[in-house]
Amino acid sequence: MSNTYLFAGASSAMAIETARLLQANGNKVVGISTKDKAYAYDLFYKVENYESANLPAIADGISGLVYFPGTINLKPFHRLTSDEFKSDFEINTLGAVNCIQVYLPNLKKSNNASIVLLSSVAAQTGMPFHTSISMAKAAIEALTRSLAAELAPAIRVNCVAPSLTGTPLAERFTNTAEKLEASEKRNPLKKVGSPKEPANAIAFLLTQQSSWITGQIIAVDGGMGTLKL
Repeated sequence: MSNTYLFAGASSAMAIETARLLQANGNKVVGISTKDKAYAYDLFYKVENYESANLPAIADGISGLVYFPGTINLKPFHRLTSDEFKSDFEINTLGAVNCIQVYLPNLKKSNNASIVLLSSVAAQTGMPFHTSISMAKAAIEALTRSLAAELAPAIRVNCVAPSLTGTPLAERFTNTAEKLEASEKRNPLKKVGSPKEPANAIAFLLTQQSSWITGQIIAVDGGMGTLKL
């Protein structure tokens, strides 16, 4: 049976890979992005930002919602400004809250709805220069658990937490052979992930293959968050 999924941050590499997986199985994917359309979504909306007032009204039910927008704002703590902390929190966390609140009635129309959020290995693993993004993503993980409890059993809520992944957002960390090699050496599996690897986990959490999973933070990080070699 075909389902309809809604992706915020639809221009991201992970979103596009996840959409491919879902559409290959006959599902429909609706994209929302602050950027121009970059993939053949079944329906696409361009928005100015992810504030509630700017999100498009959707009448039909949806089987799943994924919030992809994120930032990688790495600086020494003393150089981060209040505005940067606020911006990271608004993009990573409050945007997710807005999307869930706006589209919760659509999700409630489905018998098997699922919400998937995106965190980072830095939310649970202390890393220098990550204070702003780790705070924002830790809030996403707290939101995942609290919302999963509140919406159970009608709607499942889970989170995928990748390590450094080869996306345009992370390009400045892998755009030379030296940078790429250094990033690979830091990872227990000696690689930088591809967008398809977290996409596989996201697609799994959206479908009924994961019907008995909720409130979980799924690490797709090559062991970065738990192993020290």
